[in-house]
Amino acid sequence: MTGQAPLPPAPAYGSASVADVFTSAAAAMGDDDFANVLHLPAAKRICVVLVDGLGKSLLKQKGAHAPFLRSVVAADTAGEHPRTLHAAFPSTTATSLSSLGTGVVPGLHGMLGYDVLDPDQDKVVNLLGNWDDGVDPQQWQPFPTVFEQLQGRIPTATVSLPKFAHSPMTAAALRGSTFLGATSPQARVELAAQTLAAHPQMLMYLYWGELDKAGHSYGADSPQWEHQLEELDAAMKRLAATVPADTLILLTADHGMVDVPRNARIDYSQFPELVAGVRHTAGEPRMVQLYLEPDSTESVRDKLIAAWLERFANKAWVLTRNQAIDAGLFGEVRPEAASRIGDVLVIARDSIAFYDLRRVRPQAIEVVGQHGSITKAEREVPLLRIPVTQRAGGTQKLRKRR
Repeated sequence: MTGQAPLPPAPAYGSASVADVFTSAAAAMGDDDFANVLHLPAAKRICVVLVDGLGKSLLKQKGAHAPFLRSVVAADTAGEHPRTLHAAFPSTTATSLSSLGTGVVPGLHGMLGYDVLDPDQDKVVNLLGNWDDGVDPQQWQPFPTVFEQLQGRIPTATVSLPKFAHSPMTAAALRGSTFLGATSPQARVELAAQTLAAHPQMLMYLYWGELDKAGHSYGADSPQWEHQLEELDAAMKRLAATVPADTLILLTADHGMVDVPRNARIDYSQFPELVAGVRHTAGEPRMVQLYLEPDSTESVRDKLIAAWLERFANKAWVLTRNQAIDAGLFGEVRPEAASRIGDVLVIARDSIAFYDLRRVRPQAIEVVGQHGSITKAEREVPLLRIPVTQRAGGTQKLRKRR
């Protein structure tokens, strides 16, 4: 990385990352097979709310739209748990959610981006919503999930959108729990509260995706995003008032988000020197993975890196695969996963995004809110311990809505 800005430190795997949430929760529930590295308080019921796209900096900036969560942040001065966690790298849903679900680092679970190269097929495959038929999620991600490890010991449940019940992403990252689907955010909150009340002990995962969707379409600095934050805030206040009194509610996220201006969304394929010798392109617009032709030499790779740095040295970090691994960005890396990482990685540092419009649909460049890089705004996510306001004596009966 000679001549480049210093790379931020690797995510705090093993001490304060999203990979440590479920494992610490299981330990806090009394399971001795896990370590409570986050120092969570003991609880019989734990509900982990994963808010897709809620970076800690955004929550702070937009606190006026989340008075309940802002009050939680201000009041949470007790306990030893960290208030800030690191997303996995790349800071994208497929990677962070897999670390959350398995408790292992990206270099082990192998879910290394939105889309990556499958070396066995010599093709780029999507790891989020459009899985390739040639990829078995349980072989691609072979590590047992925390839910699987808890089977027969602690009941577990996933409350999410019905369309995710049998998705390959769920099979890879969250297999092993009872899946409970509800379409609207309100219905998911009610279903979560009812389910927790029905079990004297339970580890629950509650997914909230509306904020991320608004951010991608309109940006985090939009009225639409602020409206979704207000909806989240009201829902968390309602959840705290309706779950059993002995429930520990933890709110975190899979990544943050930055808005990228339209003139900073670059089609890099228009510059021949930026794709010279490149066989496949993949990754996120803010964490591009470039895969060279099999017979490429180091000089080809170095020339490619030099070309990127000539144009974008002030806006991105450009690393080789080995440099990224040595920096600990993926944590420990198994050989099968290493072969899925690009030969050259372009990691956005400024408010910029890179596209290969030969490969992705033209509409992709219209996305406003972006993530994938290792900047503070993208990697730092909150860990909020939401106090339960439900009085002892039972959970309110809730009208189920779909």
